[in-house]
Amino acid sequence: MTVKKGLKTLANNNPNFSNQGLENSINGFKIGWVLKSFALDTAIDDNTVLTVSQKNDLKDDINALGHINMGRVIGDLIRHTNTILDGSIVPVVGTGGDPTTFLEILQTVQTIQTNIPELYGTTPAEQSRTVDDHLGTLNNIFTEKKDSSIPVFTTLNESVAFINTAGLASDTAYQLAITNLIGFLASVVADSTDFQKTLDTFATTVGTAAATFNTALAAEPYLTHRTRLIAARENINVQISLENSNLSSIDTFVDNLTSHFQYASLAEDENLRTLMGRISQNPDWKQYFVDYEENSTNLNPIYTTNAISDKDSIIDTVLRDSGLPDVLDFVNIEAVANKAKKDSRVDTKGYDLLTVEQQIADACKQLNITTSNRSVYNQSESLLTSLNQRDRDNIAKSLELNESSDTLS
Repeated sequence: MTVKKGLKTLANNNPNFSNQGLENSINGFKIGWVLKSFALDTAIDDNTVLTVSQKNDLKDDINALGHINMGRVIGDLIRHTNTILDGSIVPVVGTGGDPTTFLEILQTVQTIQTNIPELYGTTPAEQSRTVDDHLGTLNNIFTEKKDSSIPVFTTLNESVAFINTAGLASDTAYQLAITNLIGFLASVVADSTDFQKTLDTFATTVGTAAATFNTALAAEPYLTHRTRLIAARENINVQISLENSNLSSIDTFVDNLTSHFQYASLAEDENLRTLMGRISQNPDWKQYFVDYEENSTNLNPIYTTNAISDKDSIIDTVLRDSGLPDVLDFVNIEAVANKAKKDSRVDTKGYDLLTVEQQIADACKQLNITTSNRSVYNQSESLLTSLNQRDRDNIAKSLELNESSDTLS
C-alpha cells in the first residue's frame, strides 16, 4: 500500500536525481596532485580541437600509473554515474528505439531482486545482482560499509592528505607537468602534425613526472599510502566494471528471467506442455515438462514444512486430520484384520474364506511378522504396529515428494 502522507508534495515536485552526493564525497580528497590531474582529465574531455581518438590516446599515454593519475579515476567515476542517471548506459535496441530512463533502470533492478530468488532459489547477491551491484556507485558504496572494513573514500582521504602534506619535490614536478599540458590544450586552435608532436612531448613529460612521483612513494612512510591508492583505484574500477556489465545487459537479463516464468506458466496447459517437451532440444527443459504433471500432483500445502513445524509434527497433524490411527485397540482383532485388508502390501485374495484369526496370521506372514508360538492377540498387536507405521511412512513419503516438487533445482 502506498503511503499517502507527503505524496501530493512529491507529485508537485521533480526528484532532481543527481550524483552530487558522490561528487561531494570526492571533494574530500580532490586536493593537490589529485585535483590537478582531475583538472587535466576535464580539460581533455572539454577540448574542442582534439578528436575522440586523440583524446583517448592522450589519456592512455598519461595513465600508465593509474593510481597516480587519480583524477582520471574520479572523472571516469563521475561520467559513469551520469550515464546511469540519463539511462545511456543501457544500449538502445534498434534504429529509432526509445532510450532507457533512470526510472526504468530502477524498476528493472527491482524486478531482478524479486525474480532471482523465485527462479534460481538464491539471493541476488549470489548472482552479483543486488541493488549495489547495479547502482552502488550512486548508493554510497565508497563511503559506507556494511561490514567492519574501511570505506574506499576514507582511505583515499587519509592517504591523499598525508602525501599532499609531505610536499614532495616529485609531487610538485608532476603537478607542474600537468599544468603545462593543461595550458597547451587551452592554447591550441587547430590540429596539425606539429601540434601532435608537441602534444606527445607534453604527454611524455607528464608520464615521466608521474613515474618519478611514484618512485618517491616506494618507501615508508609513503609506501603504505601508495598501496592504498592502488587498492582504491582497483576497487573503484572493479565496481564500475560490474555496474557496466550488469546495466548494459540488464534488458536481456530481465527478458530471460521473465520469459522463463512465462514458459513455466504455460506448462499448466497439457497440450502446450506436451508440445514444448517435444520440440525443446535442451534435456533439462524436456525433463521439466515431462515430469510436470507428476510433480504437480505431488504438491500439497498440507505437507509443507517451515522453520517452526518439523516433519514429525507435520506427519502427526496429517494423521490426526485423516482420522488416523483408525484402530487403537489390538484386542479388536476384527478391526485390525479389516485395516490389514486396506494395506497395499497385503494380498487379500481368498480372505473371505478365512476366519478373522486366519486373516491376522496370513497378514503377519506377508509382512514378515513372527506368528510361531504367539497368540492371535500378540500377532494382532505386532500387525497393528506395522500397519500404523505404514500410515506414517506413506505420509512421510508424500511429504518428501511435496518437498522435492517444491524445491528449486
